[in-house]
Amino acid sequence: MAICSECEAEVDVDEFDVDRGDQLSCFECGATLVVSELSPLALVLADDESASDFEEPAGEDAADDDENDERD
Repeated sequence: MAICSECEAEVDVDEFDVDRGDQLSCFECGATLVVSELSPLALVLADDESASDFEEPAGEDAADDDENDERD
């Protein structure tokens, strides 16, 4: 369980199925939320300036995409 930072409603989140930077929606107010912390689970508004700080850095995934493009 996590708390919506917009309306303070409880948001049902499977803590084992989310990663930092994942986006979720609040079922009460419809706000788009970003997972900012995993332990304890914390959510911030996606349009918050600080939300971009929680996005996963481009790393191996970006490199994998480049490799796949070369094979085509």
